Amino acid sequence: MAPRITQKKKIILAGMDFFGNPYEKAGGWSEQNAIGQLWKRFENFYQNKKDSIKHSVSESGYELWIDFEEEKETKNKYIFVGVEVEKIDALPLELIAKILPETRYAVFTLKGQEIKSDWPNRIWNQWTPKAGLETSFNFLIEYYDSQRFKGMNNPDSELDIYVPIR
Repeated sequence: MAPRITQKKKIILAGMDFFGNPYEKAGGWSEQNAIGQLWKRFENFYQNKKDSIKHSVSESGYELWIDFEEEKETKNKYIFVGVEVEKIDALPLELIAKILPETRYAVFTLKGQEIKSDWPNRIWNQWTPKAGLETSFNFLIEYYDSQRFKGMNNPDSELDIYVPIR
């Protein structure tokens, strides 16, 4: 699980968010938990009103996890799902925007069953300390490339994890 290092300019996203315990109703990689429900809500909107999202870059999806210091004592998480846009000049009322700052990223590509593995533990507790790198911001991106991601249970699926680093 060796990452590639890349530099990215700011990323502008349009989508929907959730704050709370995402695993309250179902754990792990499940369409029944709050994350799965958030994706369903966004995908439904996107299928029916995708033309209302101006300046869309692609149909690839982003899942953004933002850590807040106070969440460490709870099981609450802040999660955003959406698509990349070039700019925001008019956003449908149902959507919000996130602007991620320019930074370097360690990019991990997960394949097949590895997508449903305990990759967060390997990234945060094994790779990061060994590499001697620090995160530059308190978020993580799961990038669902529309060409390479074929579903959670497809052995040919690929998912990229972007960890902002200094």
